[in-house]
Amino acid sequence: MGLHWHGTAVDAGDPARLARWWAEVLHFRILEERPDVVAIAREAGSYPGMLFVKAGAARAGRNRLQLELACDDLAADIERLVDMGARHVSAAAAHTPWTVLADPEGNEFRVLPPA
Repeated sequence: MGLHWHGTAVDAGDPARLARWWAEVLHFRILEERPDVVAIAREAGSYPGMLFVKAGAARAGRNRLQLELACDDLAADIERLVDMGARHVSAAAAHTPWTVLADPEGNEFRVLPPA
């Protein structure tokens, strides 16, 4: 037996809005939608996916988990994400090649330059 990454659950103030945002970012589809829960993935039965669940309270403090997104063109992909509603969180330190952004609800994630 072994473990494999099935998905990531995200607490959200507005699960439908945030799920649609991430679906557009990742080229995923909405697979299931209920008032307080929305699931996205590339296609049904594919993993990993993401599950957005209605949060009981606003997030306080920094994320303890950050998604890392690989990209083809760092400048173009960051511009696209910002145009979609992401915001810059911090400038990358000189020794770190990634950029830290936050989604529309403030969840931080990293965009990695092309390998």
